[in-house]
Amino acid sequence: MKRALITGITGQDGSYLAELLLDKGYHVFGLARQQSWYRPNSASHLAANIEILIGDVTEGVDVARAVQVAKADEIYNLASLSHPGESWSRAAETLMVNGFAAIRLFEAVRHHCPGVRVYQASSSEMFGQPVDDQQDEQTAFNPINPYAAAKVYAHQMAQIYRKSYGMHICSGILFNHESERRPLHFLTQKVAYGAACAALGIDNSVDRNERGRPIVHDGKLALGNVEIARDWGYAPDFVRAMWMIVQQPQPTDYVVGTGTLRTLRHLCEVAYKSVNRNWQDHVVSDPELVRPLEAGKIVANPAKARTLLGWQPSISFEAMIQQMVAAQIRRLQRAYGGKP
Repeated sequence: MKRALITGITGQDGSYLAELLLDKGYHVFGLARQQSWYRPNSASHLAANIEILIGDVTEGVDVARAVQVAKADEIYNLASLSHPGESWSRAAETLMVNGFAAIRLFEAVRHHCPGVRVYQASSSEMFGQPVDDQQDEQTAFNPINPYAAAKVYAHQMAQIYRKSYGMHICSGILFNHESERRPLHFLTQKVAYGAACAALGIDNSVDRNERGRPIVHDGKLALGNVEIARDWGYAPDFVRAMWMIVQQPQPTDYVVGTGTLRTLRHLCEVAYKSVNRNWQDHVVSDPELVRPLEAGKIVANPAKARTLLGWQPSISFEAMIQQMVAAQIRRLQRAYGGKP
């Protein structure tokens, strides 16, 4: 039986990856902080089927212990402060978790199990404001927020450890990937939530945004710049790519994305249309929610992943957003006892 260790197992990607590996017969370990594991999280439903090691990825002793206990064939480093916008107010912490923690993991692997295969979660945010129309593995990085800068550091250190020590470390430069399990502070989930509130006639939501205000207030969802554009895909498809990357005989880096650019305006249109509403009646732009620096047109050229891995998305963008809206409707109905 193969053994795998996942950092960040309580998040969206970690939970989907754990499910995938369990389906493939792996013995799955997760490294998680005590306060993250012992409260409801995306992997809570897997508690009986996985082995949790309590620890902090920023503590070298915890990481080394997890590596030694798990004796894993594969390690997936998904732990991250994952919201680029929030990284402005938590810049130093972002560097510790998204940057330095990766080095602690690489060092633990190098000293205790140098033959293990390691997956490093990189991000399309590293491209920042690219010159190329589409970004691939050769596109230069141009980070424009602390989250992206920390990810670039970890990504380049993964390459250095791979080349210097012959370690099997591979990276997936993943473009935006969403699902029903996204936390509410993520943009796509906010939109899904707003559409669900519109469908249920909720004018003032209990849940609040990053400014401490109701996500929906007086029937309106406040967003930043609706003209921003991203390459959005479905998270289960992307964790499948992670596993495929690790299975390759030679470690290298892969860009993973749909290759299609869509605006936030279009996302809103799809979400509200799924509940027979006009998004323009329910969405307002709030300048306070605009990032200090906004990324450019970040859209993947996933040719390498499609050719060498045979990877393809399994569902459309529209189907993904509709699923997210439907999930938020169900959640709100439960929260209101069936009566919003």
